[in-house]
Amino acid sequence: MFKRLKSLWKGVERPDPPEGLIYAIGDIHGRLDLLDTLLDLIAKDADGAPCELVFLGDYIDRGDQSRGVIDRLIEVQSWSLSSCFLMGNHEATLLDFLKGGPVGPSWMQYGGGETLLSYDVRPPLGRGTDEEWEDTRQALASAISPEQLAFYQSLQLSAERGCYLFVHAGVDPNTPLAQQTERSLLWIRDEFLSATRPLERVIVHGHTPEDQPHADDRRIGLDTGAYLTGRLTAVRLEHGQTRFIST
Repeated sequence: MFKRLKSLWKGVERPDPPEGLIYAIGDIHGRLDLLDTLLDLIAKDADGAPCELVFLGDYIDRGDQSRGVIDRLIEVQSWSLSSCFLMGNHEATLLDFLKGGPVGPSWMQYGGGETLLSYDVRPPLGRGTDEEWEDTRQALASAISPEQLAFYQSLQLSAERGCYLFVHAGVDPNTPLAQQTERSLLWIRDEFLSATRPLERVIVHGHTPEDQPHADDRRIGLDTGAYLTGRLTAVRLEHGQTRFIST
């Protein structure tokens, strides 16, 4: 928790906090069990109040329930409440793989194998041959339903709500927010995390695991390593104040 946000911080003028209640949810990484628990906790916390759910990406890989997580998020889309789904670098990699990009072996190194297995697709042994990876790509393309493919392709790179900018990884602190590259929004780490330069918005992000959720006047970090720690974290944002909810 941190102090109520001010519209003017260190000489940078920011919009006021958005009206209404927002819950932003950190990296899920194939843990459907934790996602369902956290959604229940959020429902109890909101207690029937209108709210928006903002998911920060990295729904798949590492955990073994990636396919189920995507099915659940598609179900969330059909709920009466408002929802927003951002792209993570892991979803971007899956889409690159489906387009024929040579990312198969590297994807396996950070959790792609678990996603393939969740779709009943077995990855090649070791680095595999080009022919084996093409067979794997075709098998995954056949296993992903049209609804799931449409979900992956619909993911946004960012979402702005008043004084908050929601992204997956962070922003390049040396570039205006309106000019950020896709690579920065999906992959940046140290350059963003170590900077002290004032920003035009409070950045709400995941991507970089931390022992505890982080909040200060520059950023709110929500990746608490759910697939390993069992802690999937959300932040409640209302009237410029924050409160964390974790499994």
